[in-house]
Amino acid sequence: MSFTLPELPYSHDALAPYMSRETLEYHHDKHHLAYVNNGNNLLKGTEWEGQSLEEIVKGSFGKNAGLFNNAGQHFNHLHFWNWMKPNGGGAIPGELEKKIIEDLGSVEKMKEDFIQAGVTQFGSGWNWLAVKDGKIVVMKTANGESPLVHGATPILGCDVWEHSYYIDYRNRRPDYLKAFVENLVNWDYVAELYSKAI
Repeated sequence: MSFTLPELPYSHDALAPYMSRETLEYHHDKHHLAYVNNGNNLLKGTEWEGQSLEEIVKGSFGKNAGLFNNAGQHFNHLHFWNWMKPNGGGAIPGELEKKIIEDLGSVEKMKEDFIQAGVTQFGSGWNWLAVKDGKIVVMKTANGESPLVHGATPILGCDVWEHSYYIDYRNRRPDYLKAFVENLVNWDYVAELYSKAI
């Protein structure tokens, strides 16, 4: 299968003031497009041609760095756009909320730990909520890696590469992460991924 850039599920200015039109124009229209184009070129003639995106990501990890980086970032971003919505944040669907409290102590603790994982990810990378061995865990990964290549299923991720926040927040990564958690997260999509993961 070849990679294609999806349309954003909302307009470029729908996430303002927490994420600006300019950020989405650069991040979606240019950065994500580059992962798609580079990924397609690097996929040609490899053993993973014709496989699903998840198989390509898992299969190329540690074996084909160029392909993995672009396929991994394509996978991460396909979800990233859906992990956000206008007027996001707010209430977490019941089953998911119950599981978060059970596994991570409380919703507040989950938010703190999730933000802290993003703040302490040195350099480029992602912070995550993932399902591992039936439990919800907080993780962080470098560059284009995701829980997928560490035996877990991602259900929420935030991009902490500088191009994700520098236009709007400059060097204030903690403020970006707080805005993401409080005002952008599409918890319905997270709940949907959680129910598939279990």
